[in-house]
Amino acid sequence: MKSHTRVAVIGGGVVGCSVLYHLTKAGWKDVVLLERDQLTCGSTWHAAGGFHTLNGDPNVAKLQGYTIGLYDELERISGQSCGLHRSGGLLLADTAERMEWLKMAHGRARYLGLETSLLTPSEAKQLLPLIEEKYFVGAMLDAADGNLDPYGTTQAYAKSARIGGAEIYLQTRVTALARRRDGTWDVATTAGTINAEHVVNAGGLWAREVGRMVGIELPVLAMEHMYLVTDDMPEVVEFNRARGHELPHAIDFKAEIYMRQEHNGMVLGTYEKACVPWQPRTTPWEFGSELLPPDLDRITPSLEVGFKHFPAMESAGIKRIINGPFTFSPDGNPLVGPVQGLPGIWCACAVMAGFSQGGGVGLALSQWMVNGDPGFDVWAMDVARYGEWATRRYTNEKVRENYSRRFSIRFPNEELPAARPQQTTSLYDTLLAEGAVMGDSWGLETPLWFAPRGVEPRDVVSFHRSNDFPHVKAECRGVREAVGVTEIANFAKYEIAGPGAEGFLMCLMTNKMPRAGRLVLTPMLNPAGKLIGDFTIACADPERFLMWGSSQAQKYHMRWFESQLPADGSVRLRRFDLDLVGLSIAGPRSRELLAQLTDEDVSGAALKFMDHRAMDIANVPAMLNRVSYTGDLGYEIWVRPEYQRRLYAEIRAAGRPLGLNLFGMRALLSLRLEKNFPTWYRELRPIYGPFEAGLERFVDLGKPEFIGREAAQREKASGGVLRRVSFAVDAADADVLGDEPIWHGGKVIGWVTSGGYGHWVECSLAQGYVPAALAGETAERAFEIEILGERRAATILPAPLFDPAGARMRL
Repeated sequence: MKSHTRVAVIGGGVVGCSVLYHLTKAGWKDVVLLERDQLTCGSTWHAAGGFHTLNGDPNVAKLQGYTIGLYDELERISGQSCGLHRSGGLLLADTAERMEWLKMAHGRARYLGLETSLLTPSEAKQLLPLIEEKYFVGAMLDAADGNLDPYGTTQAYAKSARIGGAEIYLQTRVTALARRRDGTWDVATTAGTINAEHVVNAGGLWAREVGRMVGIELPVLAMEHMYLVTDDMPEVVEFNRARGHELPHAIDFKAEIYMRQEHNGMVLGTYEKACVPWQPRTTPWEFGSELLPPDLDRITPSLEVGFKHFPAMESAGIKRIINGPFTFSPDGNPLVGPVQGLPGIWCACAVMAGFSQGGGVGLALSQWMVNGDPGFDVWAMDVARYGEWATRRYTNEKVRENYSRRFSIRFPNEELPAARPQQTTSLYDTLLAEGAVMGDSWGLETPLWFAPRGVEPRDVVSFHRSNDFPHVKAECRGVREAVGVTEIANFAKYEIAGPGAEGFLMCLMTNKMPRAGRLVLTPMLNPAGKLIGDFTIACADPERFLMWGSSQAQKYHMRWFESQLPADGSVRLRRFDLDLVGLSIAGPRSRELLAQLTDEDVSGAALKFMDHRAMDIANVPAMLNRVSYTGDLGYEIWVRPEYQRRLYAEIRAAGRPLGLNLFGMRALLSLRLEKNFPTWYRELRPIYGPFEAGLERFVDLGKPEFIGREAAQREKASGGVLRRVSFAVDAADADVLGDEPIWHGGKVIGWVTSGGYGHWVECSLAQGYVPAALAGETAERAFEIEILGERRAATILPAPLFDPAGARMRL
C-alpha cells in the first residue's frame, strides 16, 4: 500500500466503487479504495438488485435517472456485464388517494424528462397478468425500472475505476482516522497507514463506526430486510413464451411489497410495519457475507394481502428467503457531502437504494470534491440537513418509522409522530393549550395552525384543502385586519463579530452591509453565481452583526461560513440555536400593541422600516427588527429563552383589546405568497441565479468583490435562462404543493416551486420558474398548471395581489 493519496474511499460496496469511478472520471487519478474484506461484502451482495426513478424529491429522482442510464457506459468501459434487465415497472394504486399520488409523480416526471404513463387496472393486467385487477384503481408505468446483478455491477464500477487510474486495497480494514496539523488525514489500516487529503466515508453498514473515528454520530441505522425467491412458476414461463420478454416489476402499496421476475420465478420483498432494526448501537467488524435468520411470521400480514392481489403467488413454492441488513437515514435519502467542522471528511452513506442512487451519489460527490460544488441541487441528500438533535436513539425511531412507511403516502399536511417532541421552546405547553397543531421544523416543534375552542387540533391529511382551511383563513384575516402574533424560534440565528466581521460579510453576501441600527436583506451565492442562502442581517455595532436565515440550512450554511473564515482570527462566528428565541407581531395594529409594551418611541418616524434596536419590551431585554415576512406592518422581537414566557404573556394581555389573533406557519406562508416573497429551499436553491429569482434589488454589483460576482454580472447581462414568476391559478379544491409541471402551448415549459391559497386575496397562488422569454406573458389563462393530473388555467401576476407598492410594510 502506498503512503499517500489524494482521496481515500472507505468501503467497497456499490457506493464506494461509484465514488471511486466518478473521481477518476472527473480527473483525479491518485485515489484509492480501502475495503475491510472483499468488494460487495456488507449489504451490496445480498441486495435484490432492483432500480427505479421514483423518489419524493425530484432532484433525487433525476439523479436516479442518471444512475440507471450509467450502466451501459460501465459495461462498455469495463467489459463487465451488469446483468441488466430493463423490464419497466408498475406502481399499483388500490385507492383514489394513492392514484392521486401517482398522478403527482407522473406530473413531476414530465418536467424531469422521465418516461412514465398512467394506466387503468385492465391495462396494467395486460402487462402483468399476475394481477387480480379488482383490487386496484389504476397504475403508473415507469419505463426505466429494472434489475441487475449486484456483484457484476459493483465489479463494473471497480474495473472502470481501475482503468481510470484508481487503486483498490482489499482485506484492508480502517482502524483509525487522525488529522495532521497540515489538515490532511492519516488513515490507519490493518495493512499500514496512508495519508490522504480527503477521506470518503462510504462505509455502509459500518458508516457509524467510521464516523465515530472522527467524533461524529451519523444519523444512519441498518434495518433487517427480507425478500423471498419462488420456484419456477408456470404463469411466468407462459408469459415469457407468449410475449418474448420478462414480466415488469411491480410495487403494491397496499401490500407493502415489491416483485420482479427472477429466472422462471419471482422475487417478492416487503417493507413491513413490524420492522426490526439490526445492530442499533454498534456494527460488528467481523460481520461479512452472511445472512440473518428469516422470520416469515413478521411479513405474513404483507404476504396475505399480496396473495389476494397476485393469486398465483400463493401456490408458488419458496426456493430461498433472504434476510439481510440495509442502512437508512431518518428520511430514507442518502447522507452525502462534506462534514461541517471536519475539512477533508466526506460522506457517501445511508444509500438504501444503492442501484438506483449509487451512480448519482458518486457523480455529485466527485464534482463536489473536484469543483467545489456538486453542480446541481443535492439538498435532499446533503448530510448537513440533520442537526445535533438527530441522536442515535432519535435516528432509531425515525428510521423504523420511515421503513414501515416505505410504501405509504406522505400527505402534504401530514406530520409524522416518531421521536417527537425532540426540541421545544418554553411556550410549547402554552401553545398546545391554546389549540396549536404542531409541526417539526428542523427538530423543533413549531405551531402550524390553531384550532378554535371546540375544534379538535388535528390535521385531516389530504392532497386537497383540508380541515385547517377555514381556520388558517381566519388567522390570515386576523393579521390583515388587526394584529397577530406567532412564534419564530425556528429561524436560524447567527452572530458574526470581530474587527473583520463587516469585510467577511461583504465578501460572502451580494448586498452592502447595513450601518448601525439598520437591517438589509441579502442573498448569498456560490462561485458559480447560484443561490446558496438568503438572510436578514442587522448591524448592532460596527464589529457585531446579527443574521437570520432558514433553520433547515443551519449546518449547510455554517459549513460554508467556516470554509471562508479568515485565518487571522479577526472574525468570530456563533450559531445561537435556542439561545435566542422570538415572537413576531404583524398587522395594521401591531404598532399600537408594541407601544403598550415599551417606553421607547416606536412611531413610524422614530422606528423606521428595516430598523434594528435593542430595547426593553414587556419588562425584558430584547432585540427588535422592524420587518415581517407577512408583508404587513410588523416586528420581530428576539429574547433569551428565559424571557419568552413573560414576553408572550404580556403580548397576549396587551393585545386582547386590539383584537390580537394567534397565527401559525401555514398562515405565514399564505401571507407571504400574497406578497410574492420567495423562500429558501423552494424558490431559492443552488440551481437558480439571483436575477432569475427576481432578487436583483438585493445584488449590488457596484461592490468591489463578493463570491459569485462575476457570474452574477454575466447573468444580468444575458438575462438568465429562467425567471421566477407568480401565478393566479384556477384551482378547484386542491392547490399546488410544489414540483407540478407548468404548461404553455401544449408543452411543459417550467415547474412550480411552491404555492397554496391566498386567504386574504381569496385566490389560489403558485410560484415557479419559466423560460425568461415567457415571463412577460401576462395574458389571462395563458398557462396551465397540472394539479393531481388535471391541467388548471393559470395567469402570471405582474405584481403581488396584496399591497403591490409595499405601503403597508412602511407605515
